[in-house]
Amino acid sequence: MRSATSWLRCGSAALAMLALLALPGAPVDAEEAEGKLRLLVIGAHPDDPDKSGGTMARYVEAGHTVKFVSLTNGDAGHQSLGGGPLARIRTAEAKCAGEAIDSEYITLDNHDGELMPTLEMRRQVITVIREFRPDMVFTPRVDDYHPDHRATAELVRDAAYMVTVPNVVAKTPHLDKNPIFVNVEDRFAKPTPFDPVIVVDVGDVIEKKLDMYHCHTSQMYEWLPYNRGGLDQVPEGDAARRAWLGKRLKAGWRRTADRFRDKLIELYGEEKGSKIEFAEAFEVSEYGYMPPKEQLMKLFPFYSESAE
Repeated sequence: MRSATSWLRCGSAALAMLALLALPGAPVDAEEAEGKLRLLVIGAHPDDPDKSGGTMARYVEAGHTVKFVSLTNGDAGHQSLGGGPLARIRTAEAKCAGEAIDSEYITLDNHDGELMPTLEMRRQVITVIREFRPDMVFTPRVDDYHPDHRATAELVRDAAYMVTVPNVVAKTPHLDKNPIFVNVEDRFAKPTPFDPVIVVDVGDVIEKKLDMYHCHTSQMYEWLPYNRGGLDQVPEGDAARRAWLGKRLKAGWRRTADRFRDKLIELYGEEKGSKIEFAEAFEVSEYGYMPPKEQLMKLFPFYSESAE
């Protein structure tokens, strides 16, 4: 457990967090006394949760607890490998990615490409959430190109509220308060475009985020390049591969900052917000606890007082 000085690095956030704990309806956790948060990131496949890896790295640096969960074992995502051998590779890659930011990263033993929003799977998700007891749960929205992504979003949405019902999955103690459910960025416009209330500067931790993706060798340097018709473009050697991957991924992370530049300026102020190079963006789902803006800003303690 880190000392209180880890939290104090966030400036006024320590006092803000104490105020948050007194607000009615706020999630309750054993770490509250030290102003620590618990963040749960749920994705469909190993590497999907890494999309919010920069923000999670910032939370970890401030002494909070982050856990990544993949609802499938990734056993279908490759052009030549599959089944158990691929699942073991991807589980190890996920563990490596979590270690890159000092966090736990687990994969559930469900088949890649076959995820469905069934009652059995909902029970699994409810159990995962209850056992970790998060303040916030991060997940994709329900509209997405991949059926596993859509199923993950629906499963988490359906688990919201039900995590507080004692007679549902009764063997796992229910939560006293519903967590805040947060959606990560996407570019799908129908039925509604992504409209964030929070955009986080991740420039200081962008290399850590890249380290996470670099761990997913089977995806970043094998399956995805093959699927896109560019396997012959992947260089040889660890350093060359990481540089190649960084060039590709950082371009997208820059686009997020540019896409939500007005929101960055609103949150960070004109001087800083106009210069931020890399960002991650988040919506708050209506299916969990809906915090007022003041409380939400205390849960994302990354902004200067002048920009509040």
